[in-house]
Amino acid sequence: MKALVFHRPKHVEVNDVPDPKLEHAQDVILRVTASAICGSDLHIYNGFFPQVKDLVLGHEFMGVVEDVGRDVTKISRGDRVVVPFPVACGACFFCQRDLPGHCQNSNPKHYGPEGALLSQKGGGLFGYTDLYGGYSGGQAEYVRVPYANFGPRKVSDNFRDEEVLFLTDIFPTGYSAIDWAGVKGGETVAVFGCGPVGLMAQKVAWLRGAKRVIGVDIQEYRLTTARKTAKSETINAAETDPIEAIRELTEGRGADVCVDAVGMEADRNLGDKLANVWHGQIGSIKALKNCISAVRRGGFVSVVGVYGIPYDAFPLGQIFDKGIKMAFGQAPVQKYIDELIGLLEQRKIRLDDIITHRMPLSEAPDGYDIFCEKKDACVKVVLKP
Repeated sequence: MKALVFHRPKHVEVNDVPDPKLEHAQDVILRVTASAICGSDLHIYNGFFPQVKDLVLGHEFMGVVEDVGRDVTKISRGDRVVVPFPVACGACFFCQRDLPGHCQNSNPKHYGPEGALLSQKGGGLFGYTDLYGGYSGGQAEYVRVPYANFGPRKVSDNFRDEEVLFLTDIFPTGYSAIDWAGVKGGETVAVFGCGPVGLMAQKVAWLRGAKRVIGVDIQEYRLTTARKTAKSETINAAETDPIEAIRELTEGRGADVCVDAVGMEADRNLGDKLANVWHGQIGSIKALKNCISAVRRGGFVSVVGVYGIPYDAFPLGQIFDKGIKMAFGQAPVQKYIDELIGLLEQRKIRLDDIITHRMPLSEAPDGYDIFCEKKDACVKVVLKP
């Protein structure tokens, strides 16, 4: 089959690779009908997360079930399904507590309680390095999906692929950010980052009754997308101090909730890059620091942008003084996905309006380059095998 293969940083190719086969009794083989390039894929593409061996990338995908293991009972051949990005067993201590990203059984070689830099990681993730299980991803014609009684969800033929594809990651991730913060109605929510996850968080904030939603970014085309698709107010952080702007909009207090949807790939100046070399760090916590400053005292900061290593100068004293509550981590997709399918069935939210580029799988390397380099006002790339 054809698949998008990571070979080394900045170098991916569409190659012929062996067809996947059933390996365990709860596996299914999926014929992929749509997949997407995620900002998290760029962490591997740019070398932020180490990957030595070749790997099929992609953790946002859906398709039609082609073959099933003997113990699969929840789905059948011919079913059209979306697949959550965490690989999770559904039976362990963490899965039973709605924490599939911490599954004890899906990453046997590198799992552990510490969460260290290169060891004792969380549960498995599709297409996301050997540290997270080494599972082949879904930017391919076919993919093996383990634990099929717990992960994949059937979707109605009333939906086009693009209307439901983002149930796999970015919609539940944006939803997690707002749900963790306990948004109930009347809040001012500021989202740092108007990429796909940030846009979803803004849409969900309105859905949960926010009084005011503010999108912050340094790319004007993303801010335009936020105004168009999420109906948010926007702040261009390349032109205006976002912290002061948010305080001015909130009688000096700051936002009730701030969401970091940027993570470690925040924009860096020369001083930041030199500091990275000095401290052995990758990327930046600039977006997180902005959230901590821009949130009001006693407010909530949700962090769904990815951070992979320790950082010096973490503003712990500021967090303590302001009494900020915080939540970090991968979205527990299996916890939320059935509720989110319901929201789509009720037509309460639209997901496909953030897509800017549609490409065949054969052009996936160009898609990575366009998305990574922010060419052609690219917000989201969808691939069709």
